[in-house]
Amino acid sequence: MNNTGLAPQQSSYTLKQLALYFLQLGYSGFGGPVALVGYMHRDLVEKRKWISEDEYKEGLALAQLAPGPLAAQLSIYIGFVHYRLLGATLVGVAFVLPSFIMVVIIGVLYKMFGGLPWMQGIFYGVGAAVIGIIAISSYKLTLKSVSKLTIKDISAHWLLWLFFLAACIITAITQSEQVLLFIAAGLLYMFVKAPPKPLPGNKRAFSWLLFAGTGFWQYQYGDLEKMAIFFLKAGAFVFGSGLAIVPFLQSGVVKEYHWLNQQQFLDAVAVAMITPGPVVITVGFIGYLVAGFPGAIVASLATFLPCYLFTVIPAPYFHRFAKNISIKAFVDGITAAVVGALAGSVIVIGIKSIYDIPTAIIAVITVLSLLYIKKLREPYIILAAAAAGLLIRTFF
Repeated sequence: MNNTGLAPQQSSYTLKQLALYFLQLGYSGFGGPVALVGYMHRDLVEKRKWISEDEYKEGLALAQLAPGPLAAQLSIYIGFVHYRLLGATLVGVAFVLPSFIMVVIIGVLYKMFGGLPWMQGIFYGVGAAVIGIIAISSYKLTLKSVSKLTIKDISAHWLLWLFFLAACIITAITQSEQVLLFIAAGLLYMFVKAPPKPLPGNKRAFSWLLFAGTGFWQYQYGDLEKMAIFFLKAGAFVFGSGLAIVPFLQSGVVKEYHWLNQQQFLDAVAVAMITPGPVVITVGFIGYLVAGFPGAIVASLATFLPCYLFTVIPAPYFHRFAKNISIKAFVDGITAAVVGALAGSVIVIGIKSIYDIPTAIIAVITVLSLLYIKKLREPYIILAAAAAGLLIRTFF
């Protein structure tokens, strides 16, 4: 390493090999961000030894600190380690491309057959299961990002819990996300816990992080422009899990712009659950429903562009501020508010989506299954819910 951070070193693998690995992970990696980053460690650090333990940990730290979906950012960083911008770009594209193609194909089928009873039956069950999955994700994120549910931990992190509850209540009442609340939570927690010191070595890094027939071709330029702006903002406020983007998308896509109705939005989240790769790829499905294939491209590029930039720009300098306590406090405050908003969105979406006994039963079974059945993956639940919904709508 030189004084500018990471330096290209002799690698034991080619860029083609790395890109092909992430292409494979993109079409076979189920289980969400935690599972995906685990696969990367197992395959690239332990088995193939392409990436060192230190390089992996540094990439994971950056992915957790900066906005962006965790798995996608870590993949981009790993591409950057030995092959810099070209590696980061090719690896990022390879990782996202398979799931993007899948959601576009599903979008084509959805537009073609979405009005048929069997398709409606499938998503009747799937929509209820998605509520349960988001609820459990919110619960797990809360334990990880705020604190455990013990008196000792809650009292030690009472300010984070205050941010969490405030964001949850405000999101549930207003049925929209308040981005300024996230920033305010981050700033307040930073100034309470670790006020920044204006040291020359980290001033630039800190300021960067802070301010930084099927309808295939049917679209309007005005929609594409609005989508680009909206999804850029969405991509800039995703911390950790891809599901953290759900409340932001729900408030904009359904309530503000009325691009989709509530059921279509739930269907979009469900599509992301049954496809491999990053959960955030749900934006590709949403983009397709709104403005065909051009919409899918614009929504996906706009969402992943901040993720890419938040990785490759600080990567060479990351060692200078990776352990900066002020930045960590800022991110902790934002994360608590974002997770609170996710919990609030569960309430908002649940009230609108759980409207009869069968959907309530499916949602409850989903929650209990994810809580008590170890290693149960979400795609299996989605498929089971789809079958249940089809049976219910057909015979009852």
